[in-house]
Amino acid sequence: MKLTIKKDVLLEGLNKVSKAISTKNLIPVLSGIKFELSKDRLILTASDNDITIQTYILNDQENKMKVEKQGSIIIQGKYVLDIVRKLPDEYINIEVVDELKILIYTANSEFTLNGISEKEYPNINLEKNKKPILLNNKVFKEIVMQTSFAASTDEAKPVLTGINFNIVGNILECNSTDSYRLARKIVNLKEFYEENYNVVIPSKNIVEFSRIMGESDEDIAIHIFNSKILFEYENILFQSRLINGTYPNTSNLMPQESFLNVTVNLDEFYSVIDRASILTSDREKNIVTLETSDQTLILRSSSAEIGRVEEKMNIEKNNSENIKISFSAKYMMEALKSFSNEKVEIKFVGEVKPILLKDPNGDSLTQLVLPIRTY
Repeated sequence: MKLTIKKDVLLEGLNKVSKAISTKNLIPVLSGIKFELSKDRLILTASDNDITIQTYILNDQENKMKVEKQGSIIIQGKYVLDIVRKLPDEYINIEVVDELKILIYTANSEFTLNGISEKEYPNINLEKNKKPILLNNKVFKEIVMQTSFAASTDEAKPVLTGINFNIVGNILECNSTDSYRLARKIVNLKEFYEENYNVVIPSKNIVEFSRIMGESDEDIAIHIFNSKILFEYENILFQSRLINGTYPNTSNLMPQESFLNVTVNLDEFYSVIDRASILTSDREKNIVTLETSDQTLILRSSSAEIGRVEEKMNIEKNNSENIKISFSAKYMMEALKSFSNEKVEIKFVGEVKPILLKDPNGDSLTQLVLPIRTY
């Protein structure tokens, strides 16, 4: 294998696939990046058995790659990434000599690395469906941003550490919950799908994929199988395992009616909670108490060791009812961050019932936060 390639082009590809390299992997070969060079492209692959990322660099006018000898090799991911990142030259040469020795060189620099034979790399099957689910890139990123934060980090309940994708016909419903809050996003797909899907994708994996995606308006093709899911976007293939188990029926948690609806300015409400939580003693729960009185919302928090705070703001109410309820400021603020509009509607069902947050202009996003008893 021998090629000359633009540093920036190679670095971009390495940065994408390196997210799948695990430093803790017991299989040494999986700490490497697989290079597969043919006349028309360089394919880079990395995997840690949990996720696999593959990207390709075309040998075209834009990339101006020079292929002198085709071949395959596995190069230690950490070292090749550091070397390419720190070399100052515009073009980099990579050559395999003596089968497993890799030379990475420019006019003034030369590195020699020990490679690993491609025969030792596990057989990774990046198979595709004939009719994948198509989803706009920006819509996908929005789904991840609006739901992933509510997934659990507790491995004792593995199914709750993922985001549930439920596809029926042309409706995609995404849910995530850690038992104390729930995020739900509903999206209308462009096409109707005969087969229904109900899968749970590890939250950390789907967040990782959203980070390496570009900003284009292109669709993502989603290929769903029994134990894995493959996302295809531009020149990236990202495969993740699925979490085994049945996701809880979150519809039961959604109250159908509320006795009081309050509409607030999103930024102002967020800032009020942020200030009120400064004096809470338990930084994890940081409990604040909300109370309504006429067209005013009062937010309080106190700590015997620190002091107390009271904040007020104007609100719109749908009736003359009032409520007093406590909740985690951290959970409420994370829920509020998922909305992008100017106002948010808060639906109160009761003092010990879930609090619902919705966009006043639409039903596609719903956030639910459980109250906390303070007595």
